[in-house]
Amino acid sequence: MNESATNAAEPSGSRKLGARQSFPRSSPYWPVISHRLLRRVLPGMAVSSFGDGMSVVAISWFALELAPAGSEAAWVALAVAAYSLPATVGAAVFGRFLAGRGSAQLVYWDATLRGVTLALIPVAYLTGLLNPTIFVVLLAVSSLLHSWGVAGRFTLIAEVLPERQHVPANALLNIFAGAATIAGPPVAGLLIGWQGAALVIALDAVSFLALAVSYLFALRAGVADKPAEAPPKNRGAGLRAVAGDRTLLVLMLLTFAFFAFFGPVYVAFPIYVNDIGGSAALLGLYYTVFGVGSLIGAVASGYAGRLPLWRTITGIILGFGVTLLPLGLGAPVPVSLAAFALGGFIWAPYMALSRALIQRRAEPGRLASVLAANTALIIPAVPLGTIAGGPLVTLLGARGTLLCCAIATIALGLLAVVFLALAAPEDGPAGAGGGHQATDDTPPDGGLRDTDQAREERSHPQDGEPAAEIGEDEQATPDGDRTQVPSRHP
Repeated sequence: MNESATNAAEPSGSRKLGARQSFPRSSPYWPVISHRLLRRVLPGMAVSSFGDGMSVVAISWFALELAPAGSEAAWVALAVAAYSLPATVGAAVFGRFLAGRGSAQLVYWDATLRGVTLALIPVAYLTGLLNPTIFVVLLAVSSLLHSWGVAGRFTLIAEVLPERQHVPANALLNIFAGAATIAGPPVAGLLIGWQGAALVIALDAVSFLALAVSYLFALRAGVADKPAEAPPKNRGAGLRAVAGDRTLLVLMLLTFAFFAFFGPVYVAFPIYVNDIGGSAALLGLYYTVFGVGSLIGAVASGYAGRLPLWRTITGIILGFGVTLLPLGLGAPVPVSLAAFALGGFIWAPYMALSRALIQRRAEPGRLASVLAANTALIIPAVPLGTIAGGPLVTLLGARGTLLCCAIATIALGLLAVVFLALAAPEDGPAGAGGGHQATDDTPPDGGLRDTDQAREERSHPQDGEPAAEIGEDEQATPDGDRTQVPSRHP
């Protein structure tokens, strides 16, 4: 296929390779936000992230209002846990039914379940039926499919984008989450003061229903809703795939430990601020600078796609541990504030890069299962670390606990360095068939062009080029090869 035909197949805004491009087309995020399928679902992802950002405040506040006098703390803890921990159970229990399902289907089902069950909370409240038990049960049901929903989002990225664009796409979802963490809580506070927590939870429900609708449109637009290979449907498919790949296994163990070692910080930090004579405003300032650093780091991580993933992940773990040292060593407040902001910047790219490594390593039909297993392991890591923080603070004090977290994180990074030196793990697919992603030979729109459009291009050859005889279920790639058009479902 000649150059003009190739350019005709490029998505809106694409330019010839090697041509100088101005911002925003020069940004690594441009191929993601201009992709004809992803631009349909990204707004839904952003809205649902903001809804979750608001729910952090609304769920705990609503539990506080509903709880009987004297048991507020227990019900707040149950409500917060119910909104996340059942996702770990759902990853295992529903594996038999969801392993092998298409990425868009997984997100659609998760978003629909979350939206509907969250919507029942304000309905029950307005009808006088809501009590703490019903509140916690509805929150738990809403999160049952969330590991699979998260897996579906990142599986879709691997299905429609070439490998070099995985990190920017993953980073963009982290940007949504980071921005929601900063903006969501204050907006929720204002809305709760105006109309109560039920309104905020209702808006969170609407945000997930909007996400479900966006993925429904994606399905109807032609996204392939079946993986290239359908694995055996069983509960342990993801974990077995991880256990069979040393690189994935070590990565997930590192991720679990990395997050767990941060858990005690949530317990020690308020006590540390109080011990140095600080106020709630100073505590809020620490979290604010960390959040701003994280958001900047998330934006910057989109430019890290060409870095060696394993080395960068190892550097993140080591660097974050070092940024916790000033807190553990009792450095002056300006120094520890700057270090904590830098820590947020260093922390932010971790998930985008680690998920990109999974997207490259996992076998095609098992990617969603592996990502679901990864999410299921991450979700309880911080809560478990937080639980351990109580005894640690009692034993070591707040500053000693922060120092312990810093040293443990640095030691974890050094273990990763040893693994790199001894095992020399690869960033790429585990085998010839591994790596569930579009390749650089995939059409720029992810191989998801409508069949009619492909036929139209073939029927109008450029510059005297003979029309290609391509079957009804095939389409031409920019280099002239033929590829199957993924199946489409209404």
